[in-house]
Amino acid sequence: MTMLATLEPTTALSVETVTDVRHWNEHLFSFSITRPPSFRFRSGEFVMIGLPGPTGKPLLRAYSIASPAYDEKLDFLSIKVDDGPLTSRLQKIVAGDRIYLGKKPTGTLVADALLPGKRLFMLSTGTGLAPFLSVARDPDIYDLFDAVAVVHSVRRVSDLAFHDELTGKLADDPLVGEEAAAKFHYIPTVTREPFRNARRIDALIEDCTLFAGMPGEPRFDPETDRVMMCGSMAMIRDFAARFDALGFVEGSNSHPGQYVIERAFVG
Repeated sequence: MTMLATLEPTTALSVETVTDVRHWNEHLFSFSITRPPSFRFRSGEFVMIGLPGPTGKPLLRAYSIASPAYDEKLDFLSIKVDDGPLTSRLQKIVAGDRIYLGKKPTGTLVADALLPGKRLFMLSTGTGLAPFLSVARDPDIYDLFDAVAVVHSVRRVSDLAFHDELTGKLADDPLVGEEAAAKFHYIPTVTREPFRNARRIDALIEDCTLFAGMPGEPRFDPETDRVMMCGSMAMIRDFAARFDALGFVEGSNSHPGQYVIERAFVG
C-alpha cells in the first residue's frame, strides 16, 4: 500500500481497497474497489466515496457506480481536477490504497423510475457515461426493452472511456453478451477531433444517425421510448426541454415516467 492504510470505518462509511486503476488520458481515469458483502444497489445508482480531508474528517463526493449490480467489485469513472479538494488526490490512487465508501447508494437513473417501453436511450457526456456502464451490463434491462442504446458525447477521442468494450457490444460479459449482441447499440461522438461521428447529440438526432440500425421510427416517441440522461448540465437542461415539448414526462422512484435525470448532480 502507498497511503491511507489506516482509515477507520464509521457508521455511514466502510473502508475499501483499491484493486485496479486505469488512466485514459491526462484528465480521465477509472478505478475499481472491493465490494462489501452487505453492499446492495440498483444498476445506475450513485454512492459517496472519499478520502480523509485536511482536518482528518472524511472528504466525500457522489460518484455513479459504473459496475452492474451483480458485480463482485465496484467501478467508478472520474475526471482529474488538479485543484479539486478530492479529485486532486483521488487521481493518484494505486492498487492497494484504501478509500471510504458510503453505505447507502441511491439515485433515479434506474429502471424502476421508468415506465415500461420498447427502446431505452441513455444520453451521456463525459463521465456521465458511468451509470450507463452499469445499466447496460445488467441482464434485467434486456428483459425490459427490445433495444438498449448508449450515446456518449466527448470532446476528444481519448475521452471515449470503455470504447472498445462498448463497440464490441459487451461480448465478453458473461451475463449480457448474448442479448447485448442483438439489442445493444453504442453511439459515440467526438466534437473537437476527427471521428466517424463528429457532431453533437442533437445533430445526430436531427439527421436520424442516432436511430440507425434500431427498431422503430427514427424519432423519439413518448409511447415507446424511455430516456436516461447524465452529464453536463447544459445537455440535460436542453434535452429535458426537448423531451418535455415532445410530451415526455420526467420520472422518479415514486412516480415512474418516460425520462429520468439525476437531480442530485444537477441541482
